[in-house]
Amino acid sequence: MPPRPAAHDHRFGADNSAAERGTRLVMWITAVTMVIEIVAGWWFNSMALLADGWHMSSHALAIGLSAYAYAAARREADDHRYAFGTWKIEVLGGFASAVLLLGVAALMVGGSIERLFRPAAIRYEEAIAIAVLGLIVNVACAVVLARAHDHDHDHHHDHHEHHDHESHHDLNLRAAYLHVVADAATSVLAIAALVGGLLFGWAWLDPVMGIVGAVLVATWARGLIRSTSSVLLDREMDHPIVAQLHRTFDADPRTELTDLHVWRVGRRAYACALALRTDDRGVTPEALRARLAAYPEIVHSTIEVEHR
Repeated sequence: MPPRPAAHDHRFGADNSAAERGTRLVMWITAVTMVIEIVAGWWFNSMALLADGWHMSSHALAIGLSAYAYAAARREADDHRYAFGTWKIEVLGGFASAVLLLGVAALMVGGSIERLFRPAAIRYEEAIAIAVLGLIVNVACAVVLARAHDHDHDHHHDHHEHHDHESHHDLNLRAAYLHVVADAATSVLAIAALVGGLLFGWAWLDPVMGIVGAVLVATWARGLIRSTSSVLLDREMDHPIVAQLHRTFDADPRTELTDLHVWRVGRRAYACALALRTDDRGVTPEALRARLAAYPEIVHSTIEVEHR
């Protein structure tokens, strides 16, 4: 078995300091914008400002949760009671953030349906200005998180061979990024709807675009929930590395792979438990572990050999 990672190495070689800093910065930008909109809405008696401010509060909470997950994983890295490190704290943060994103989508649908049946007067110029401000803030936040992702990608590209790039995404950073992109997308839809209402009197376009935006947000949230829950519930037996292990250990007709379990313990790290039945006395756990060295992403293995 390979040596246990260093204390700071809570995800088997991953360093998410850039992602943590970027997420924390975005959290503060979102929180400050939220406070400005809520105070301005109360001061100017604008329901549009208040609504957008409270809507942004849900994103600030979710992004704050992502930042907390990074900090918690880093702080707990020295605790050896975490058998495979603290990486899954970040995945849990991403899952919780995705659930919050789904809640935002549900609130958007509810508010839009109510507005369809109970139309209200819209102060178009002010509402457009609010939507543009929100779009500018979210584009800036998206740039910050994209740079954090690029820094992380470059760091790992130098140290790892990518067998499955999609599965190596930072799910916690992806959750924060989706909150920002979802808010930006709803701002774009809102601007389009408000301009249509201002120019052509299409008041119905505002709630319809709200529903469209909610469906888009819910679709993103569902994909993120699927990705994070697969990791948290160890639903990884369809991963390409499983097929590779089958080909490696089923190649000898005298040896039968009787049991195999693979699960992820880091973004690019896996543990496996395998059992074989064989007629070859040369097949030993030590020899099999040497063959596993061809898969550097397998950082922990439990091997059982039964000689017939």
